Amino acid sequence: LEEAIVGDVAIVKASQCDTFGNCVWKGSSRNFNPECATAGKFTIVECEEIVPTGYLKPEHIHLSGAFVDAIVQTHHAKKIERLTTTSRTTTTSSDSSDFEHMNERQRKRHRIIKRAAQELQSGMVVNLGIGMPTLIPQFLSPEVASHLWLQSENGILGVGPYPLVGEEDADLINAGKETVTMIDGASLFSSSESFAMIRGGHVHISILGAMEVSVNGDIANWIVPGKFVKGMGGAMDLVTSGSKIVATLEHCDKDGSSKIKNECSLPLTGTNVVSKIITDLCVFEVDLERHQLTLIELLDGT
Repeated sequence: LEEAIVGDVAIVKASQCDTFGNCVWKGSSRNFNPECATAGKFTIVECEEIVPTGYLKPEHIHLSGAFVDAIVQTHHAKKIERLTTTSRTTTTSSDSSDFEHMNERQRKRHRIIKRAAQELQSGMVVNLGIGMPTLIPQFLSPEVASHLWLQSENGILGVGPYPLVGEEDADLINAGKETVTMIDGASLFSSSESFAMIRGGHVHISILGAMEVSVNGDIANWIVPGKFVKGMGGAMDLVTSGSKIVATLEHCDKDGSSKIKNECSLPLTGTNVVSKIITDLCVFEVDLERHQLTLIELLDGT
């Protein structure tokens, strides 16, 4: 039997704590903090604001003070790692006039993202991977966008567009650490609940960036050996969740070699899981039983 890991010390950060140790997190900052706090023999909470016991409403508390052994108030300003905003004076990047001013790399990504957006329908629960897929909301019609439930692994269901300049919130970011907004009806939760949503099959479709995809639906998208990576992210859970997996990538690498392979050469994220491949040139359907590709579409401009 595999035993649970228990840390000698757990150090987490919270938005608010009362003097007993009850903790509250704002926006999507909860992440795995509550779970880490419960897994330590001695838990220290770095808190932005300490309030008297009784100030927090019981139904607003995310972590009981029973798990907390020490509280330290922080006086450091919260930094935004990836500030992403929408200009107040321009429309979305899908505008045709913008396309004319793009370089070739930007045009390739534009074609991929625009086509990938067509995979989404009103009412779907959708996970968009880090990178290109996070730009897909800019290409959705208002009718679809207002009834599409975008999920972020760090604890948001109902991710909206990037905030307007000046309205960004350091406590509201997606899994790629970009500032975001939320649509009406959105909900916030911890990362563990987010992954329960994924592993339980409650996400209808996941659109992921990829470095390589094979003819039998294998995908490599989490690491290039020898290069620094912060972590594998949630892709391995997403591709094994039973949801539809769409891979997005440029068709060729810098040397002109195809990224669509008979066999992937990079470490795999999942095997026999990708059902559709969208590149800057075309769209493939993947037959996961016969292990073969069918070209179903050429993209505009190719």
